[in-house]
Amino acid sequence: MLVVPEALVAGLVSEADALEAVRGCFAAMARNEARNFPVVREALGEGRQYGFKSGLDTAGGMLGVKAGGYFPGNAGRGITNHQSVVYLFDPESGRPTAMVGGNLLTALRTAAASALSIDLLARKDARVLGIVGAGHQAGFQLRAAAKVRAWERVIAWNLHPEMLPKLGAVAAELGLPFEAVPLERMVEADAIITITSSPAASLMARHVKAGAHLACMGTDTKGKQEVEPALVAAATVFTDEVAQSVTIGEAQHAVGAGLLDATAITPLGEVVTGAHRGRASDAEITLFDGTGVGLQDLAVAGMAVKRAAERGLGAVVEV
Repeated sequence: MLVVPEALVAGLVSEADALEAVRGCFAAMARNEARNFPVVREALGEGRQYGFKSGLDTAGGMLGVKAGGYFPGNAGRGITNHQSVVYLFDPESGRPTAMVGGNLLTALRTAAASALSIDLLARKDARVLGIVGAGHQAGFQLRAAAKVRAWERVIAWNLHPEMLPKLGAVAAELGLPFEAVPLERMVEADAIITITSSPAASLMARHVKAGAHLACMGTDTKGKQEVEPALVAAATVFTDEVAQSVTIGEAQHAVGAGLLDATAITPLGEVVTGAHRGRASDAEITLFDGTGVGLQDLAVAGMAVKRAAERGLGAVVEV
C-alpha cells in the first residue's frame, strides 16, 4: 500500500487537476459507470461531525472510502477544522492500495465542483462574484472560480466580518477588487458561492437577482442550511447526487417543506455529458447543491497516488 501524507498532496494535485478529476467523476456518474454508497454521518457533540463517504468507479477502476469530518475546535489547535483520510482498494480483490491525506484534497474537490457548476450554469456575461462565508474553504472556492470566469470584482459577507480580510487577500493575489458587503448587496452578484457550516439560512430570495447562479457548497449534513427553502424552490436545481441532495444537502429543506420535488433536481453530470442543456434562459436562477460525494474524493486521491508513484514519493508499507 502506498501512503501519501498530507504534506505531499499540494505538490501532486493542482486546482486544474481537481477540476479535471471532478468533471470526469460527474460524467462517469451520469453514464452509470460509477456510483456512490450511502453516506454514514454521525454527530459527536459540540458541533463535531464524523463519517464515511465511499463509492465504486468501474470505468476508472476505483474503489474507496474517505473517513473524516468536521471538528470546529481545531482552529484553536492550529489545524484545519476538516480532517480526513482517503483509502483506496483494488476493486477486484479488495486489497488496500493507498492511503492519502484528505484535507487539501477535500478543499480542492469541493472548490472544483463549485467552479464546474459556475462554468456550466452561470451566464456567460457573469462578472461579479459573491461569496457567503470566509472560513478555511472560502479561499479555495475563490481561486477555483477565478479559473472559469473573468470576474471584474468580488463581494463577500461573513457572519464574523473579522474573517473577511483573509479572503480579501486571496482576491488581491488574483488581482480582483474585493469588498465586504451586507447580505442585501449580494443582489449585485452574477454568481454566489455559499460556503458556511450554518444551521440556519442566511441567503434569502431578496438577496439574489434574476439570472444569478448559486453554488451552495456548505450543507452536507442533516440540519445544516445556507439558503431559504423558497429560494431553492424558485431556482432550477442541479446537484452532484440527488439522493444526497434531498437528505443531507441544501435541497433537504425545500423538499421537506413540500416546495420542491426530488424529480425536479438534475444531476450536474447530465450537463457535463450534454444530456441536459443546463441554463435555459438569462433570467433563470440556477442553483447547484454541492453535497460532496465520495467519488470526487476517490478521483482526486487517485490522481495524487498516480503522480506520487511516478515520482517515487510516499511510502510503501505492507498491510
